Formats: sequence, structure tokens, C-alpha cells
Amino acid sequence: MAKAYLEIDVIAGKEKEVRDALMEINGVKSANLISGQHDVLAVVKGESYEAISESVLGEIGMVKGIKKTTTNFVFD
Repeated sequence: MAKAYLEIDVIAGKEKEVRDALMEINGVKSANLISGQHDVLAVVKGESYEAISESVLGEIGMVKGIKKTTTNFVFD
């Protein structure tokens, strides 16, 4: 099972809406509002790194309110 952390930048005022939408997506295990450079930190799991990439480019990338995502794959 592959795992990744997604750092997500969101349009101001849409943080909770984006977090809630992310939690409805298969493979998203958690999505939390955070302080610092990014607005939301999500944990995504999939059968492979390719499956996670497809999810990020597909469903996650289509969530209204997301400006930018940075995917950090976990190797250990």
C-alpha cells in the first residue's frame, strides 16, 4: 500500500468546504486544517504511487476551492 501527504493551498474562506469534500474521496484517510505555509494537510493511501497520482490529478484536483497541491510520497 502506497501513502502520500498532500499539502493543499485553498482559496481564502473555503478551507472547511475543501476539507469536507476531500474526506468524501476514496483513498483520502484524513484531511486537516493546518497553520503555516499551506491550508490543508491530507493523507492519501492507494494500491500504488501511480494510483495516488491518478487520484490527485483526478478527483482531488477537481475539488472546488483548491488552488495548488504538493504531493509528498512516503517511502518508509
